[in-house]
Amino acid sequence: MPPRNHKQWTKTPKVEYISSECYNNNEIFQREIKEIFAKVWVPVCHMSELYEKGHYRTTQIAFQNVIVCNTGNLGVRAFLNNGPQQPSGKLWNDETFGKELHCEVRHGQMVWVTLNPEPDMTVDQWTAGAFDCIEDAIDTEELEVFHYHKAIINTNYKLWHDTNSEFYHDFMHYFNRVSGFNDEYFARKNIPFDNGHVNVSSFTVNYEEYDGFEDRGELSFPNLPPNQWYMVDLFPGFNFNLRGSAYRSDAVTPLGPNQVMIEFRGYGLKSDTKEERETRIKHHNSIWGPFGRNLHEDLIGVAGQGTTMREGTEKRNILHGRHENSTIHDEVGMRHYYGAWGDMMGVNPERPLAA
Repeated sequence: MPPRNHKQWTKTPKVEYISSECYNNNEIFQREIKEIFAKVWVPVCHMSELYEKGHYRTTQIAFQNVIVCNTGNLGVRAFLNNGPQQPSGKLWNDETFGKELHCEVRHGQMVWVTLNPEPDMTVDQWTAGAFDCIEDAIDTEELEVFHYHKAIINTNYKLWHDTNSEFYHDFMHYFNRVSGFNDEYFARKNIPFDNGHVNVSSFTVNYEEYDGFEDRGELSFPNLPPNQWYMVDLFPGFNFNLRGSAYRSDAVTPLGPNQVMIEFRGYGLKSDTKEERETRIKHHNSIWGPFGRNLHEDLIGVAGQGTTMREGTEKRNILHGRHENSTIHDEVGMRHYYGAWGDMMGVNPERPLAA
């Protein structure tokens, strides 16, 4: 993008900066729960976690207890949960639940639930094409969860989503600098979709450049060229990350203005042999496991941001002003996200508490 002159700079995009009040104000947080999380489609688990009739998973959406269960011939169903409190298990015949919720299985056999009693969009309409870049890779064969862990971090949930949207923090990852900083990396595009979603186009990762790592091309997901890396960022806080041989999802559950639970899942193909699965787990955990090369660095980063932006700290503005033709360090993804956030909240992200 050519440099902007003074007149062009005064005609800024819809969201060029946001106030730190978006991150730390309890009034804003309560409004987010009501206007966003109580209305959107949420990926709560994967079908492979409900592999037999009677199996269930429990979760929380907008502070409402939710259960999803495999009912056999009637498929996967979701309800407000006034029964089992365990994260997972098998139901008995005499279990009773609250109100039934809308539920769909889409995009790599993820189970999606919304609290909205009358959703005006299906899951496909809500995701708006953001999954198209990896659809052939995750929908060709059945997937299976092989890894799960969660983290509770003292930070705002949007700061976690931001770290999947901006790429300045990639310089924090030694692994990324060694294996990925090439011309292809810097030419990647941030591609916005309706409803605040963004996906990031692919490039070839040179895994063998990192000491002790190996090329991952042989185990790439179906229809995926060797060693490619695609990422889908879904509003308001869900991420799907495909690194050739390993696939990961993140799902946030906001617990307060400065606290979030993040659930991480790793996936392989159900058809994997024992040896293939072991290799795939190794590839996943070496980067995204709790002791992998990247994930803990991301969590440390957003925990630090949570400390500096917690309630009571000095109000500041966060600039999203970098324009580079939608390439990887262009902040178009951030501007797009907070444009959608402001629309759903009915506020201006630059002055969210203004009357």
